[in-house]
Formats: sequence, structure tokens, C-alpha cells
Amino acid sequence: MTLKDRIFIGIISMMFIVILLKLWQLQVLNTEKYKKLAEQNRIRIIKIPAPRGIIYDRNGIPLVENIPSFAALISPEYTDKVDVNLLAKILNISQEDLQKKLKKKHESIYMPIRIKEDLTFKEIAMIEARRSELPGLIIETEIKRHYPFGPATAHLLGYLGRITENQIKNNARYQNLPSYFLVGQTGLEKIFDERLMGIPGEKIIEIDALGRELRLIKESPPVKGEDIYLTIDALLQESAYKAFENHPGAFVAIKPDTGEILALLSSPSFNPNMFIEGISGNYWNELVNNSNNPLLNRAIQGQYPPGSTFKIITAIAGLEEGVITPDRTLVNCTGGISFGKWRFGCWHKEGHGPVNLIRALIESCDVYFYELGRIIGIGKIHKYATLLGLGNSTGFSSEEKSGLVPNEEWKKNVKKTSWFLGDTFNTAIGQGFLKVTPLQMTNVMATIVNGGIKITPYIIRGTEPHKENLNLNSINLEIIKDALSGVVNEPNGTAAGARSYIIKFGGKTGTVQVVSKKMKEKVSYKNIEHHAWFIGFAPVEKPEIAFSVIVEHGGSGGSVAAPLSRNILEGYILKKRQLNVKN
Repeated sequence: MTLKDRIFIGIISMMFIVILLKLWQLQVLNTEKYKKLAEQNRIRIIKIPAPRGIIYDRNGIPLVENIPSFAALISPEYTDKVDVNLLAKILNISQEDLQKKLKKKHESIYMPIRIKEDLTFKEIAMIEARRSELPGLIIETEIKRHYPFGPATAHLLGYLGRITENQIKNNARYQNLPSYFLVGQTGLEKIFDERLMGIPGEKIIEIDALGRELRLIKESPPVKGEDIYLTIDALLQESAYKAFENHPGAFVAIKPDTGEILALLSSPSFNPNMFIEGISGNYWNELVNNSNNPLLNRAIQGQYPPGSTFKIITAIAGLEEGVITPDRTLVNCTGGISFGKWRFGCWHKEGHGPVNLIRALIESCDVYFYELGRIIGIGKIHKYATLLGLGNSTGFSSEEKSGLVPNEEWKKNVKKTSWFLGDTFNTAIGQGFLKVTPLQMTNVMATIVNGGIKITPYIIRGTEPHKENLNLNSINLEIIKDALSGVVNEPNGTAAGARSYIIKFGGKTGTVQVVSKKMKEKVSYKNIEHHAWFIGFAPVEKPEIAFSVIVEHGGSGGSVAAPLSRNILEGYILKKRQLNVKN
């Protein structure tokens, strides 16, 4: 054997040894690694959404529920074999849209492609009749979220949407869920998403090289989410929605002795059912570009000057500090008061004449409260406003706005100027820099009529709210309450036109000037009309509800907000009577 032959045999032997070592490495050292890879290519784990918990009102009426729905899907291996013309015709969609869905890059090549949700029974029947011509088409039964009260509860409940990239990034709970899962995006659906979502199920299947399902290996059923019971009264909520007729504003109602929120409405609203399977671009643009901002929750995020409703707080400050009594005549209102070169007018240009506290509240005399504000000063006004919860969130929601109660320090730090007596005049009647939310003003009214106990408003039944006794004089609170009854039920009251013969209620009107009177006289645009307020309680004898109404650019509190409040209360009572008769 020549040297050349020996070298050749040696090379061949070395190659053989290398191959043997590689086979040994693959079959012995890396057995588990390649076994797992093979299993991963053969096995697929599919997450199954759990039915979300139901949300009920205080009387067991479902405010959000789950309903069966049917969707058409195509197995990925059949996308090139679809009879586009036939399927588009059956599902009543354009061929162009169908082609886009079939060609779109999806999250997994093994997941069926969703073609259409919410199939009608007619569409299902047509699919079944021509099943042989539609290979790879799947009809899947799903559980879909439904909001039976639609826009009436939209801001309260919120809506669902597909998991966003930010949610996956910032919340560990979402990181193992497919992007097609629906989760709470706003409102209670978002706040209580973890409780409502439940536990997703899993389906482990074996597939072939084309991704076709061969057999079911294991299935873990999903666990339904927790049901939630609210303090909301669906009948009151719906009555408020109908009364507003989509005019911008808000209504909030609280049970004064417990802090339970009975209604929380923002208007105009939107249809949360439109968000379930992905909102259309046209509808989203319509919402975003609407000048009335239907996505804003005015009940907790709208910040407005309180107008004459704030006179309640100025009155309490005067009574608690002992500078006035209910019968003492404080001013002779001639229609305004002068301060330097400025004149601060009363809404009643002819004047109210000699005025005491009771008459000042019933007839809403501005001059009386200018003078009372001058006597007690901005410091005392600020003290009692913040004591009653203004200028801070009530604690109901992290999405609440805090509003603003100004004082000398605030103006110096923010406006970089001094506080003037004119600022005190404006604050005393609820104008100027003051900002409040409808929820805050409702809570102020609840505190007054429940004897001075400030309660954190809540919406989930069984909650133990925080309570604080403000130690306000009970006699003073009764004086205020009696005067507020007169606002509605006495002939000279600013809300006398809203008096009800079904339920006796009381409260305080407020009209918020948006622009100066001179400007208002020059132009007549709707968006410079005054905001109309009414905060009240009912029934007068034993209050079971405290509430606030604001109508943006509605005009006068007495002619707009107070009658609307009456309509809400009467509509609610009549609806309850009808239901009791049926039952």
C-alpha cells in the first residue's frame, strides 16, 4: 500500500469518526433539546378566552352581559383555495376586503383567519348549504360582550378592546395572552378587568406540517370571570340619559346616608357595543372630531365654575363662623355693589331690596353673598370649601379631576399677582377661578343633607367607604336644607318653575357666565351661552338621593337644569311604578 493510499484511508477514517461523534452528540448529548424542538413543531397551545363576569345594578339588572355570537374563519392552509367570489357573496362583504384579510400577515401561521364576526342565521344557513364548495371554512361559536343600555352606561362601564402593545409591555398579566384577546380599556371594564376577565383556558393540539389539526391532546376549560354588583340604579341612569337627549352635560346621584353612587351619566355619549370587535375608522374619527367631545366623562372629569350653587358653601361659612343668622338682614340689594371703579351686579337688575340669608338662598341674591364674602374673607371661604371636599378628588376614581379652590397663596404662586376684594366677591358667588366636578358637588349636597358626614362615594356593593364627621352645626345644616326646599317650592324661588307634584325636592340653581355680558350681547353663538347648574336632594322630608345636574351652554339654572332634574326624578319614579304594577 502506497503512502498516497494510506493518507486517503486516514482521511476517510477521520471523516467517519467525525460523523460518528456528531451522531453521538445528536442522539445522546442533545436528545432532550431536539426532542423539545420536534415537539414544538408538532404541538400547538391555543389560548381560549374566558367568559367575562357579568356586571349587575343594585337590583340585579344586568348592565353588561355575554351573548353567543358566530364568526366565520378560514384555516390558513386553505387561503389560496378560497372561492373569493362565492364567499364574499354569502357573507355580504366586498371581494377586495376579503382578499385583504386573506393576505394579511397574522400572528400565527397556525391560527385560523377571522373573516367576519356576528354572522346572521341566514349567512350560517347559506354556508352550511354550500359547505362542500367552501373547504377550510370554520364557523366558530363565541361569547361576545354586550351592553344592553348602550350609550346610557358607556362612560360608567367603559368598553373592551384588543390588548395594546403598551398593556403587554407594562402589565405582566397580559404578557402571555394573544393580541386578539379583548380586555377593559376604559371605565369599570378597565378598573376591574382582572376580576372580570377570569382565567383563560388552553387547548393543546397536534398538527401536521401544513398546520392542520390532527388531534386534540388536552384541553383545559376557561374559568368564567367574577360577577360584579354595583350600587347603580339602572332605571335612574336610563331616566337621566333620556332627559339629557345628548345635550352636553352630566348627572350624578348619590345615596346621602351611605355614599352609594346611584347614577353617573356623561352626555353626549357613544355606543360601547361598537368597540367589541374593533371600531371602524369612520366611527372613531366621528367621536374624536366631535366638538362636543363624547369620549370625555364629564361627571368626574368635567371642571366648571359652580356658579350660585357655591352660595351654599359661603352660607355655611357665615353660619359656622357666627357672623350671620338666618333672619338678620345683611344688605339692601339695589341690583349691584360698587368697588372702586368696578361694579359687581346682581342677576336681578332691579334688586331684591332688604335681604336675609333665607331669602338670599331662595332668590339667589348676589349682593347678599358679595357682602357676606367681604365679611368672612377668602380664607374662611377656602376653609369650608375644602372641608366639604372641593379642590380635591373625592377618592372615587384615579381618573377624577380635582378642581380648584383659589386663595391668596394660590393666586400669588400661579398668577403672580395679589388677591383683590373683587376676587373674593367672584368666589363667594361661585365664579372666578373656582373649578368643581359634578361628582364633587353631588357629594357636597349629600354631606349637607346627611348631617355633615363626608363619605367617599363608591360604586361596588359591599364596599366600606371612608367617613368623616365634619362637626358642622346640625341647626345650621337644617337652616340651609329648609332654604333649599324653598328654592323649588316657594313662589319666589329661582327653581319654582321646576316644582313637582310627584315628588317634593329641593336644591340650588346656578348659572355660570362663560363670557362677559357685553360680549354675549354682541354675538349669539351657542358655545358662549351660560352653563346651567342644579344641585339638589329628594324627597325633602327624608332625603334618599342627592344629585347634581350641569347642562353645558344650556342657559339658566332655574329654567333649564332644575326642570331637567325634575324630569329625571319623575321619569325614574314613574318607571318604578310601572314595573311594580307589572310585578
